[in-house]
Amino acid sequence: MKLKVGCYVPFAERLREEYKINGDQMTANIGTDKIESLMQHFIAVHDEPLFFILELPTQAENEQEIRPGVVEKLHVDVYYLDGCSQAAALTLLKQTGPLLIEDGLSTFGFGGLESGDEILFSKYNIVTIFGQNLQSYAEFFAALQIRENPNLLTAWDLFDPQHPGVSKSVTVQGKDIYSIPEQLKDRGLYLAQRREEN
Repeated sequence: MKLKVGCYVPFAERLREEYKINGDQMTANIGTDKIESLMQHFIAVHDEPLFFILELPTQAENEQEIRPGVVEKLHVDVYYLDGCSQAAALTLLKQTGPLLIEDGLSTFGFGGLESGDEILFSKYNIVTIFGQNLQSYAEFFAALQIRENPNLLTAWDLFDPQHPGVSKSVTVQGKDIYSIPEQLKDRGLYLAQRREEN
């Protein structure tokens, strides 16, 4: 599995491109070389107004220090761009995908404003899909040689105090993830909330 440039996973050789379904949620390990195709598939099968979601770690100057240089809780800034057509969503993916797919700190994806379905790609190559008809992805995953495994092992299962994961920001063509909100502001991207990091 091709890992994000911005992530290090100990014992990564134990990870497989697999997925599991739990109710209305699908969780999968997916290599970076297949993410663009997966996002394109999600957009193509949702003929409805879409939204783009972007989650970035809150920058240090916006965190509250409990004493100099010490922050008790870290936060995430959640941005949305609502009312995208399928064509606009595909353009957003083409423009931001090369950076977001490789970045180790961000989470991004798309959702349907009518169906409520969502797809997110986050740290350590984990894809999460929320939807009412998750079996519809099984054929698509099968074509990518991604199989179902109810005992899916993700990177989070491999971490311990002696073997932590590492995630970091990356730069693509001189830009990092914090350039995206400014780049997309004129198109309607807005900060929806600042919440505690999970």
